[in-house]
Amino acid sequence: MRDTPGTVHNRRVTNRAVSDPVAEAVRLTPTISARSSEIEERGSLPSDLVELIRPTGAFRQWVPAELDGPATPAWESLRVIEQYGYADGAVGWCVAIATTSSLMAAFLPAEWGKVIYADPDSITGGFAMPKGRARPLPDGGLEVTGRWQWGSGTSHCTWIGGGCLVVDDDGKPTARPADGLRVPFVFFDRDDVEIIPTWDVSGLSGTGSNDYAVDRAHVPEGRWVQIGNTVATFPSPLTDFSFYGLLALAVAATTVGIARRSIDELVALAQDKRPQGSSRSLRERSVVQQDVASAEAKLQAAWALMESTVEASWRRAEAGGEASGDERRRLRMAATHATQTAAAVAEMMYKAGGGAAVYRSSPLQRCLRDALVATQHAMVAPRTMEVAGRHRLGLETDLSLF
Repeated sequence: MRDTPGTVHNRRVTNRAVSDPVAEAVRLTPTISARSSEIEERGSLPSDLVELIRPTGAFRQWVPAELDGPATPAWESLRVIEQYGYADGAVGWCVAIATTSSLMAAFLPAEWGKVIYADPDSITGGFAMPKGRARPLPDGGLEVTGRWQWGSGTSHCTWIGGGCLVVDDDGKPTARPADGLRVPFVFFDRDDVEIIPTWDVSGLSGTGSNDYAVDRAHVPEGRWVQIGNTVATFPSPLTDFSFYGLLALAVAATTVGIARRSIDELVALAQDKRPQGSSRSLRERSVVQQDVASAEAKLQAAWALMESTVEASWRRAEAGGEASGDERRRLRMAATHATQTAAAVAEMMYKAGGGAAVYRSSPLQRCLRDALVATQHAMVAPRTMEVAGRHRLGLETDLSLF
């Protein structure tokens, strides 16, 4: 069924604004953590867990208040993501992707923002890289064909989006004559999307980040956002924040949560475990004591850098105006540093766990695998430091994706 502007589907009016979304994430953590093996085995989030999280608003944290969204401030929302990452890496990842996708609500035309996001149960996701080809239709709208990777959480999304290049009838990339539209992120009806089971990976297995495709899908006029080139329909500090910075920070927050979980898992294991041939438990070994303290210090320092950088940017966003290149650089450095540090911490805890950590029943090996996969996201890959360093050294630098 295709929608028209102004249509709002009330599937189930279950969203209830929560006064403390971090506390809600903490409350759900034991339930989620107990299901981690199941999440990994099935390759996606169980529907009953999605329904537990949905009413907290965690999947739509950046939907503006004008669309009955939480409009959660940046740092608070990152704390929510970090806590879900602690509960389970795949859950944290799916919350992060849905949260960043929900920022699109503020940039859609108001009528489509209502259709897609005013439903309190809405969850959106998709991949912004322009893998699709969008052909303008004579009466308005686009016809889209394409296949995208990294469709995290698409199995539970109410709407799925994808980046596209506008092309002419011969398939040549060409701006739409009427308005210059070139690279829209479009929203598809779920019925138009084929999920392709490709997600067979080493970590974050439960995110369901499969490929997905559409074939000549009709996208009505205006049901898209031109990322980075659109004035906000519902302006707020979130829309004045760096879009790519928020995406990178959400990935980082998930990874920090995973690493924090790895420390707690090692501490729990160390209480009684004795290495073969040793009369002392792990916690009595000086090298383990040093590793735990070092891991905590590294992770807390990375998280503190993120907090101070985000809060400084938030104060600037509240005052209005565009983020400077240096501000965007600092956000990306903080996100990349936190992600890479978190993965190193997870590795430290895995090694400290000894032989017990190699079994699939051990949370330590799952934390390590999940954290390592997170480091491969383009927004927090080590190469982002090269761009940040070039800019700091005064070299001509392309910051368009910062």
